[in-house]
Amino acid sequence: MLTLIQTLGRYTIEFIAETGRMFLFVLSTAALAVRPPYRFNNLFKQVHFIGVRSLFVIVLTAIFAGMVLALQGYYTLTRFGAEGMLGPAVALSIIRELGPVLTGLMVTGRAGSALAAELGIMRIREQVDALEVMGISSVQFLVVPRILAGLLSLPILTVIFDVIGIFGGYLIAVQLLEMSSGTYFSGIESAVVMRDISTGLIKAFCFGLIVTWICTYKGYYAKRGAEGVSQATTSAVVLSSVLILVCDYFITSVLL
Repeated sequence: MLTLIQTLGRYTIEFIAETGRMFLFVLSTAALAVRPPYRFNNLFKQVHFIGVRSLFVIVLTAIFAGMVLALQGYYTLTRFGAEGMLGPAVALSIIRELGPVLTGLMVTGRAGSALAAELGIMRIREQVDALEVMGISSVQFLVVPRILAGLLSLPILTVIFDVIGIFGGYLIAVQLLEMSSGTYFSGIESAVVMRDISTGLIKAFCFGLIVTWICTYKGYYAKRGAEGVSQATTSAVVLSSVLILVCDYFITSVLL
């Protein structure tokens, strides 16, 4: 029993210490983001990596998410004679929930893992230490552009996801199930308000911070060796995905 208590205590202390280090890491990053020099070339490079190169997987995920949501929603709504509400059901589900959440998860799997692995490799090859020796802040040079790029890219990708997802629902509802396009889009127009859109964008902004923050932190402090990099990458993806879902619940409960 004493051993169990000691083990739980050790893990609790380690968890608290790790949480504190993570918050200090993001606070130092925020402080360095407003200090010169401003490396816009690095920022644009990371926006291209996180945003542009994730566009294909976002579009592919969005169109099939919208299609399956419309198909499943139609056969559910027909039980209650409410087929005309298919458009609002698809649009609100995508704009408020599926759009930001799936975008965050897809970016985590495609770009977040790469960010953690890249910084982890730079750590074990002592490139991070070399920057510090040359008098360059490694956090400002390596971490700040990646976090800013995530904050810029995720809301834009979420908007693209929303548009493509609603279009995917249109293909199923109108082209396959022969629903009136006027009914589909008029229902969306009457049901979706600015509050729904702003809620989705707030979630996307928060998820962009979570993904880049967690992945850069895990990669920046990766342990030595190939095993350390692999553990950092796996931990970054898992923790980011879990925090996205947890944060989604709390944001929804606050903004509902």
